[in-house]
Amino acid sequence: MFDIYRKVPKDLTQPTYTGAIISICCCLFILFLFLSELTGFITTEVVNELYVDDPDKDSGGKIDVSLNISLPNLHCELVGLDIQDEMGRHEVGHIDNSMKIPLNNGAGCRFEGQFSINKVPGNFHVSTHSATAQPQNPDMTHVIHKLSFGDTLQVQNVHGAFNALGGADRLTSNPLASHDYILKIVPTVYEDKSGKQRYSYQYTVANKEYVAYSHTGRIIPAIWFRYDLSPITVKYTERRQPLYRFITTICAIIGGTFTVAGILDSCIFTASEAWKKIQLGKMH
Repeated sequence: MFDIYRKVPKDLTQPTYTGAIISICCCLFILFLFLSELTGFITTEVVNELYVDDPDKDSGGKIDVSLNISLPNLHCELVGLDIQDEMGRHEVGHIDNSMKIPLNNGAGCRFEGQFSINKVPGNFHVSTHSATAQPQNPDMTHVIHKLSFGDTLQVQNVHGAFNALGGADRLTSNPLASHDYILKIVPTVYEDKSGKQRYSYQYTVANKEYVAYSHTGRIIPAIWFRYDLSPITVKYTERRQPLYRFITTICAIIGGTFTVAGILDSCIFTASEAWKKIQLGKMH
């Protein structure tokens, strides 16, 4: 009495070639849809959202910066990094966690540095300001290999400007010109499936090149990175399709396909039987 799946005796059913063809096509179609849904279920989806907040509150108001830049026509003893911001920080010749590598038999220099900046507008610049004796005509032509903020994100599904200045080539610029890079830094959070968060920063950049003068003459050129922070935070979250949704979809695929195939087979069978009756009527 409780069996809602009543069985029809086999001798009351009639197999047809059309039904066999539809059954095979139906099974292949279900297999295709099942594999497609299974791929989607296994694959991790990355969802992004925007909100206004300071995501990394445990950083102490600091942002880690990684800078790698080559100046092929400036001696290493002349190259220095200066940092200043609106909180009153003014540091000339920053040397902590930095390295200078001579290039072109000592005629040039590659500067690699790791340092932190405050989460307020400011700038850091590569210049000769910290040198003991200022050169007459410092050549500030350069190539920027890397400029990134915060943790390094190496995730295939996330495309963003985490190293927007990477590969910037200014070797053909005026050697006596200063370079201004105006950066708009956007906080970025990446949360994986386990809930672990990594904090990085994307940025947009605009730049200009100029030779600066004052009433005392030409100003010593430098490579300026002027930055400001956006209040908008971008968050990327790894998600996987819930198991119940996957099961629901599979049931819908199987049930729906069999139902549609049954209707199609019934229509074809009915039409075939009607055609046979018409043909028999014509013969009589």
